[in-house]
Amino acid sequence: MRTPSRRALLGAGLAVAGSGLLAACSTGDAGSGPHDGKNPSPGPGATPAGYVSPDGPEVAAAERKRGAGPVRKVALTATPDRLDLGGRTVNSWSYGGELPGKEVRVTAGDTLALTLANHLPQATSLHWHGLALRNDMDGVPDLTQRPVPAGASFTYRFAVAHPGTYWFHPHSGVQQDRGLYAPLIVEDPKEPLAYDKEWVVVLDDWLDGVDGSTPDAVLAELRKGMGGGHGGMDMGEGDDGKGMGGMDHGAHGMGGRMPSSGGTSRPGGPPRMLMGATSKWLGGDAGDVDYPYHLVNGRAADDPQTFRAAPGDRIRIRFVNAGGDTAYRVALGGHTMTVTHTDGFPVEHAGTDALLLGMGERYDVLVTAGDGVFPLTAVAEGKKRSGLAVLRTGGGAAPGPATRPKELDGRLLTADRLKAAEAVRTGARRPDRTLALDLTGSMAAYDWAIDKKPYTPYRRHPVKAGERVRLSFRNRTTMWHPMHLHGHTFALPGGGPHKDTTIVLPGRTVSVDFDADNPGLWMIHCHNVYHSESGMMTVLGYRR
Repeated sequence: MRTPSRRALLGAGLAVAGSGLLAACSTGDAGSGPHDGKNPSPGPGATPAGYVSPDGPEVAAAERKRGAGPVRKVALTATPDRLDLGGRTVNSWSYGGELPGKEVRVTAGDTLALTLANHLPQATSLHWHGLALRNDMDGVPDLTQRPVPAGASFTYRFAVAHPGTYWFHPHSGVQQDRGLYAPLIVEDPKEPLAYDKEWVVVLDDWLDGVDGSTPDAVLAELRKGMGGGHGGMDMGEGDDGKGMGGMDHGAHGMGGRMPSSGGTSRPGGPPRMLMGATSKWLGGDAGDVDYPYHLVNGRAADDPQTFRAAPGDRIRIRFVNAGGDTAYRVALGGHTMTVTHTDGFPVEHAGTDALLLGMGERYDVLVTAGDGVFPLTAVAEGKKRSGLAVLRTGGGAAPGPATRPKELDGRLLTADRLKAAEAVRTGARRPDRTLALDLTGSMAAYDWAIDKKPYTPYRRHPVKAGERVRLSFRNRTTMWHPMHLHGHTFALPGGGPHKDTTIVLPGRTVSVDFDADNPGLWMIHCHNVYHSESGMMTVLGYRR
């Protein structure tokens, strides 16, 4: 058992554990500006004027409708750790000393009661990515709860209504870009798929603890901007509304990394700003950060995880992109994949050679295992490096770290090419309300925002319970953004799949519809952790 530090013990003596940490946290109305000293600071009992509070009666009523099934209790500890990435050991943070954290597995209809013990040197939180859950358990500090202080604990308790592939991570600063993430698998008690084995595959880009790098130092470097070059001019809305085209703007326009003063010995490690990473599938600029490693289930390509099965086994692979700044193109050598779900919800089955996953996205696929040894390669799209895992069903040499199966250059499936399964298809209905959200900012100033207004909990976009709401994401920047909505699932246009995270390419507009059936205050943000932390976040608020 880990012995808590003196600092943790002192923190525990000062902190309030459990539900006492919960508070609705801000005041103000739709369209109000940043905090200017006139609004009270977030604190216990503060109720947003005219809006449903995260712990209000409307939230409790919605939770009762989800039911109160068998309670699944889980204990989780966030702690500093030495982590083995496969041939490289680093100092970072983790859940229980594992990378990824040990998966949490429940059945739809259960009540999850997970107690987070914070042994980190700073406050943290847990966000349950993709779940339609009660608002006061959503894990957004200073909006739906107070952050969990160092040395304290907090119990997240909520009904889990929908089966699927989900995950959880902090919503505190750039903590997600350390080792603080784990899969959450919600099993279907009436599972319609038949398969022999299940393989949960978590993808991640990694720099924490490598040559002194930390996510906070990388954010500080990025915030210095480029001093020109990568412009942030406004662009048109696009032509098809699908957001998955193939433009190539050649963004950043230079090769190599952005130089930074001080060399590799400076605190915070070597420069990590990435230049010249481009992808036609991402509309040009592929990302901001030069990660030294790309991991599959916590292992670098030099020492990959091996998944064992028998020839002919039908395997369900659940892919999760837990990266901070990287889209992954994924393929399993020697196999085609049949896509069955995205972001937890079923789709009409579709065959493909490769998948493209933005940060926060999930896909479930079925494969029939061949006989031999096969690479599962996750290429960091536009960044040239890759991650690797191995499927072994027979004898043979393991593939090398640079293996690139031909399937990566075959049929590439993106979400806009999928259709929702009939059982979950949204009925035709005109939207009652349209919220147009302009994605703004540039690499030059690193001023990412929505509607040119950086995040503040005091600005909200109002909706009312029972409405069909259209979110229109209009990308005015020269970079792609994976946009994520908390607490809801939306439908892509034209009978498209139900998702909670969608890629919006440069210069394009993606319009998605959802039903306002989960009251509270909910984040909408880019799931590039550095973009969101720089300001590309806003709040959807239910009016009373």
